[in-house]
Amino acid sequence: MTDPVGKLPSELDQLPDRDPEETAEWAASLDAVTQAAGPHRAAYLMRRSLQHAEGAGLALPKLLETDYINSIPTAAEPAFDGDLEMESKITAWNRWNAAAMVTRGARYGVGGHIATFASAAWLYETGFNHFFRGKEGDGSGDQLYIQGHASPGIYARAFLDGRLSEQQLDNFRQESGGEGLPSYPHPRRLPWLWEFPTVSMGLGPLSAIYQARFNRYLANRSIKDTANSHVWAFLGDGEMDEPESTAALALAAREQLDNLTFVINCNLQRLDGPVRANFRVVQELEAQFRGAGWNVVKTLWGNAWDELFQLDTTGALLRRLREVPDAQFQTYATRDVAYIREHFFGAEPALVELAKLLTDAKIAECFYTSRGGHEARKVYAAYKAAVEHKGAPTVILAQTVKGYTLGKGFESKNANHQMKKLSIDEFKGMRELLGLPIPDSAFEDGLVPYGHPGADSPEVRYLQERRAALGGPAPARRLHASAPLPQPEERAFKALYKGSGKQEMATTMAFVRLVKDLMRDKETGKRWVPIVPDEARTFGMESLFPSAGIYSPLGQTYDPVDRDQLMYYKEAKDGQILNEGITEAGAMADFIAAATSYATHGETMIPFYIFYSMFGWQRTGDQMWQLADQLGKGFIVGATAGRTTLTGEGLQHADGHSHLIAATNPASLNYDPAFAYEVAVIVKDGLRRMYGPDAEDVFYYLTVYNEPKPQPAMPEGVEEGIVKGLYRFREGTPAKADAPRLQLLASGTAIHWALEAQELLAADWGVTADVWSATSWGELRRDALEADEALLRGEVQVPYVTQALSGAPGPVLAVSDWMRQVPDQISQWVEQDWSSLGTDGFGLSDTRAAARRHFGVDAQSIVVASLAQLAKRGEVPASAVKEARERYGL
Repeated sequence: MTDPVGKLPSELDQLPDRDPEETAEWAASLDAVTQAAGPHRAAYLMRRSLQHAEGAGLALPKLLETDYINSIPTAAEPAFDGDLEMESKITAWNRWNAAAMVTRGARYGVGGHIATFASAAWLYETGFNHFFRGKEGDGSGDQLYIQGHASPGIYARAFLDGRLSEQQLDNFRQESGGEGLPSYPHPRRLPWLWEFPTVSMGLGPLSAIYQARFNRYLANRSIKDTANSHVWAFLGDGEMDEPESTAALALAAREQLDNLTFVINCNLQRLDGPVRANFRVVQELEAQFRGAGWNVVKTLWGNAWDELFQLDTTGALLRRLREVPDAQFQTYATRDVAYIREHFFGAEPALVELAKLLTDAKIAECFYTSRGGHEARKVYAAYKAAVEHKGAPTVILAQTVKGYTLGKGFESKNANHQMKKLSIDEFKGMRELLGLPIPDSAFEDGLVPYGHPGADSPEVRYLQERRAALGGPAPARRLHASAPLPQPEERAFKALYKGSGKQEMATTMAFVRLVKDLMRDKETGKRWVPIVPDEARTFGMESLFPSAGIYSPLGQTYDPVDRDQLMYYKEAKDGQILNEGITEAGAMADFIAAATSYATHGETMIPFYIFYSMFGWQRTGDQMWQLADQLGKGFIVGATAGRTTLTGEGLQHADGHSHLIAATNPASLNYDPAFAYEVAVIVKDGLRRMYGPDAEDVFYYLTVYNEPKPQPAMPEGVEEGIVKGLYRFREGTPAKADAPRLQLLASGTAIHWALEAQELLAADWGVTADVWSATSWGELRRDALEADEALLRGEVQVPYVTQALSGAPGPVLAVSDWMRQVPDQISQWVEQDWSSLGTDGFGLSDTRAAARRHFGVDAQSIVVASLAQLAKRGEVPASAVKEARERYGL
């Protein structure tokens, strides 16, 4: 709705105007400038006024978008701290070898990417030569999140540095022989080089933010001084469309993470074409980051553009740059100068006049090659501004040409992401452009050669001297010499071994109680990192708030509403709990940073991430793979697990499948404990396996339930079975010697239905059932697969599940609160007749009893299924099945 003169209402209309006459004079002045000098002059004066106001300390909203020019003028660039000629030679060798590596690999059809590093070479080289701290200096060094498709350039640099051989380069993407290189950054495949797996786009930027945040967490908790660690994330402009890429921008600004820099390679192209064909991605990203509170540095144009901007006395050039869409600018880089004169400079008379002052060579230089991201001095200035900026993270928007130096067949072409090789003639053209001393005779065998100036060459000496001054090689992953964590005192575990007596307790609460006790351990208690996405009270964790504290870099600047209560909401600068709000992705990024701190910082941490089971693997499964790739350790806990334990919640909250997803991850050890003592045994064994003398690169997934039940004391001698995945919990007592018999295998909360079914079978049908607790269908399968592999080597190895059930009479019926496929994982190694019950299909909102009856997994349904299996074998009458269904109302 507008007022009578057509002006839109504004928030300013709500503020008192102490001097309306003065306000009118300011408005009249602006109108006069607009009429006399044009709207562009008026806009310029307004922006100058805002800039002056900011400098004077006036609190005004900032502009979200600036002109399409460099943030740092050429005249303001700092002195370049290095030998630019030498660094140009180093970069040339790395460009060559990166392209040669991928092209030579094309013989085997293994693929690779050339154009990304070609565009970003100076973004990396400037950092390696001047900024990126190594791990052999003071502290942990910097954390580098390398853009996945740029990996050939990083390998090329490691080759020049002597860390990789020519044979290894030739085995790029061919790892089976033992001397190969993984396609992308992958710590599990090349653990001495790569720290962070980044090619699953979007996860790198998200993880970088939480890594920078975790660095501060370690410092604020006095665990590790991380003041000299800076996090650098190298990203593509197309990658920024992934929702994870920008999901935590506000967090980074809110917590003032000035130890973090994003470097976004704005070559204006994604995999299939322009990132923003009809728009301008740089301006969009600038507004997005500025709006989130980041410091933005734009490095768009090379020095060749300085002359154009100096000649632009009317602002016409800036206006034209603001309006040309990215796809059109990409086209300029591929067309002749006449086209540029007509379609760019011909847009208005002032530009036509400006173009008359420019030679064709100058226009060609500006539009074909001169980008800020291709000039070391521009990149150096941007990086220096980033590391010196305080109070906010920095994003550098560096404009480049995708495929730069690879020739006209590559540069700015839509298809260059899929182009895997250059011809010999194209390599010779690249050689001339880069000035490399590679003779024609080196091509005689039809293969492009690798190039190296020699181990004692000035280039290699310079490279190594720069890295030595910065703290050693980079990127690099180091396992610091740290002692295994001591095992916690037995007291914490014994509390759960004893059971709960008549008191009912859910296994979720049992886990929380155990961890709370472990956090009191004098040796290892401070190393626990509880992580929860805003559901702590759901899981009964509020008791940790006042004792452990919720981490906040600001502490607690307010008086909490529940301050007078025992379990009040306490935030602290040294708080131990990471309560992330409603972001499972953010909580998982926290977990990854904590789970790999043993390598990143040489400080072993024990993260446990507890979440609403349905919103774990299903929502953030890609990050679970990232965790495995990064060799992370810790406990992931799916609470309120299963498909029927959530009274009234319904199918959108009911998880019957996370164990299936988890089973696909080789590093995940998956358990579905039924009792509190099982939780204790599993956690104790997990601490040994992950943090003991023979530490393994695995993590644990536990599902726990919110259904209160009396917790029994631990029977004698069951620890091995709990860890391996199966043990007999309660043996049936036959009413007579020839009574029909079967084996009931149950996991998690289903053990209670099986125990009730055991009693019904005995009382109503004279059938004896043994009840087994299957703590881990996944570990039983893993062990069986290892036995199968041993058999192929000629070794006889009986699977544990086969051994455990050997000689057990009758058929086997498995039941769980999961889809049948979960227990069916082990069916082929069970010698007895096998059948299963599960919660397949969609759920519904109802009581636990009704939901279990719906899925056919309650005690009565187990009885009917048991009778059906025995009837099939002729051990009970077939009529017993129908009779049982009628008796129990099924």
